[in-house]
Amino acid sequence: MKDIEERKASPPSPSPLSKSKYDYYGICFIGGMLSSGATHLAITPLDVLKVNMQVNPEKYKNNGILSGIATIWKEEGSYALWRGWSGKLCGYGIQGGFKYGLYEYFKNFYAADDDRALIKLNRNSIFFLSGLSAQLLADVTLAPFEAVKIRVQIQRNFAKGLVDGFPLVYRNEGLAGFYRGLVPLWSRNLPFSMVMFSTFEHSVDLIYRKIMHRRKEDCSTAQQLGVTCLAAYTAGAVGTVISNPADNVMTSLYKKKAESAMQAIKSIGFINLFTRSLPIRIALLGPVVTLQWFLYDTIKVLSGFPTSGGLARDQKES
Repeated sequence: MKDIEERKASPPSPSPLSKSKYDYYGICFIGGMLSSGATHLAITPLDVLKVNMQVNPEKYKNNGILSGIATIWKEEGSYALWRGWSGKLCGYGIQGGFKYGLYEYFKNFYAADDDRALIKLNRNSIFFLSGLSAQLLADVTLAPFEAVKIRVQIQRNFAKGLVDGFPLVYRNEGLAGFYRGLVPLWSRNLPFSMVMFSTFEHSVDLIYRKIMHRRKEDCSTAQQLGVTCLAAYTAGAVGTVISNPADNVMTSLYKKKAESAMQAIKSIGFINLFTRSLPIRIALLGPVVTLQWFLYDTIKVLSGFPTSGGLARDQKES
C-alpha cells in the first residue's frame, strides 16, 4: 500500500513529445552529433590500431593493444596515431546526429497507435525497425568520410585529412569512390545498430524492473544516468560481436585487397571474420557506446527531457 501511495504521489515524468516534437528531435540530433563526434575523436589511436591490425594481421598477431600502439608510434611517429581524426570527428558526428535523431523519430512513428500505424507492432519489432531505418539513412552521410578516413590511416602518403583527402578520392575514383564501401558499411552497422538499440532498450527495462525495482520516474537523475551507462555497455559489447565480420570485409575492400565482399571473405577466412581485431573492437566500442549514451542522455536531461528508454505509449498506458 505504501508503495502504491508513493507512486500516486510522485508526478509522472513528462513525455518526450509533451513539448514540441521538433524541439525534441532537434535536441536528439544535437545530442547524438556532439556525443558521437567527441567519443569517436577520443579513440582515434585505437581506431588506427584496429585498421592496421586488419590490414596487416601477421605483423600485429602477437601484439596487445599497448604494444600495437607502441609499434605504430615507434615506426611512424606519434602523429600516425591520430591519422583520420578529422574524418572521425566530422563523419561520425554527422552520422551520430542522424542516427540518434532518426531513431527517436522512427521509434515514435512505428509505435503510433493512430491512423498512421498500418499494423500493431510489438516492442521488439519497433526497436529493430527503428534502428534499421535510422542507420540506413545515417550511413549514407558517413560513407564519404569513412572512405577518406580509412585511406588516410592505411596509405601513408595519401593525404593528411579531409581537406586534401576528398579532392584526391574524387579525382582518382569519382563519386563512386566515396561509396565503394557503403554496402559493407551497411552490413556492419545495420546489424550493430539493430542489436545495439534493441539490447539497450531491453536492458534499461530489465534493470528498472529486476534490479532497481522502481519505475524510471521514481529514480533520481544520477540513478537514471547510471542505468543508461550499464545498459549502453551491454548493448555495445553485444553489437560489436555481431558486426565484426562485416567490419573486416569493409577494411579489406577499402585497402583493395579484394574486389568483392565474397572474395574478401574467402581471403580472410570464416573463423578470422569473427575473431580478427575483435578484442580491440570490444575495447574500443564498449566504452565509446557507453560514453555516447551518457553524453546523449545528459544533453537530453539538461534540455528538460527524460533519459532514453521505453516508448511514449508506455507512459500513456501507465
